[in-house]
Amino acid sequence: MAVIKLTEENFATETSNGLVLVDFYADWCGPCQMLGPVLDELAVEVTDVKITKVNVDESKPLAKQFGVTTIPNITLLKDGDVIHQDVGYKPKEALLTLIETYRK
Repeated sequence: MAVIKLTEENFATETSNGLVLVDFYADWCGPCQMLGPVLDELAVEVTDVKITKVNVDESKPLAKQFGVTTIPNITLLKDGDVIHQDVGYKPKEALLTLIETYRK
């Protein structure tokens, strides 16, 4: 599955069910650019978790709603509720560990 781009219009629908990893990012952000290919790989390998992204410049209300002040910001949601938030670049192994922690 490919990384799903979230907007204010589809956010609630796409994140309301199951485990969803949300990357709050911006195109101009260097660490965000490094994280992009990692998320692409993750989206192919982890089929039971939605891997998504929100452009903070295009969806400022969503960034504000989730208290995003630093990017990249990785937010993990379960059935629409925040269960984990972290900032900064993370390697694939760290993201896999994070997913595994909350997968149950």
